[in-house]
Amino acid sequence: MAFRVVRLVLTAILSGLLLWPAVAVRSEELKTVALPRPRTSGGRPLLTVLKERQSIREFSSRSLPLSLTGDLLWAAFGVNRPTTGHRTAPSAMNSQELDLYVLTAEGVSVYVPESHALKSVAGGDWRAATGGQGFVKEAPLAVVLVADLSRLSKARPEDRERYAMFDAGCVSQNLYLFCASEGLATVVHEVDRPRLMEALKLRPEQRVILAHTIGYPKPAVDSSAP
Repeated sequence: MAFRVVRLVLTAILSGLLLWPAVAVRSEELKTVALPRPRTSGGRPLLTVLKERQSIREFSSRSLPLSLTGDLLWAAFGVNRPTTGHRTAPSAMNSQELDLYVLTAEGVSVYVPESHALKSVAGGDWRAATGGQGFVKEAPLAVVLVADLSRLSKARPEDRERYAMFDAGCVSQNLYLFCASEGLATVVHEVDRPRLMEALKLRPEQRVILAHTIGYPKPAVDSSAP
């Protein structure tokens, strides 16, 4: 009897030790990083950034400061009216069905507009999953727009993807204009949806719409230098 009790205790201890790393990983994945308070004024004149808006496909590997990343995400689809929770971009029937996933060399996070924070989703460098072009692995940041169609409950099922694509276009333009204002480079491009579904740990009702690669532009080469 005593031997049996000892065996059960040892089994429980060993099971706990074996399970401990998995629990630690899950805890790490749920880590949330608060972003610095976003800038909500300033920047360059709207007509100037409209004139200079463009797609740029050559990037420096220089990292973006956390504060600038936060400003970028707020400009894209942040909360600009805290009393109502409304956003910087429109959404069909105020469904707010889009989530912004942020991919860096360190891992994958999702933007939480209500608290202006980044919630960790997965570790590892998944930037290459955003597309087949070389620059996706050179730029420090990718922002993937994902629609959760279940939030479009007021729309007819056959209309939900169309609404999500329109809303994603509005958010995409916000990203372009912010980058033009801040001297950043960005380009929107096709994505590897199956790989991103895995990387972002998406549910069946979620759809990858598009991805932006973002970073500082690659410095121009001075051909006159000796």
